Amino acid sequence: MAEENSRSWQFNRRVNLSVLIQLVFLASLIVGSWVNLQRQLDLLQRDVTYLCQCQKDFQQKLELLQSKSISYEYRLRALERDLNKTDASEEIF
Repeated sequence: MAEENSRSWQFNRRVNLSVLIQLVFLASLIVGSWVNLQRQLDLLQRDVTYLCQCQKDFQQKLELLQSKSISYEYRLRALERDLNKTDASEEIF
């Protein structure tokens, strides 16, 4: 009887040790996954910040280009108006 109790206790101890090892392994996988996820989130945050900065820079360049385009449009209209005035005065003579 003592021999049976001794065997069953050893069996239970082995099962408990196996379960404990599996739990430690599972916990290490969870911690490793969490650390990896945090690293990926940091990279994503850096990429989004960089994208927002590039968008701001692009928007500023686009606004500058638009203002130059409007300025050139006014200058072109003024040149055309002066050219039309010159053509009209030459037709009179």
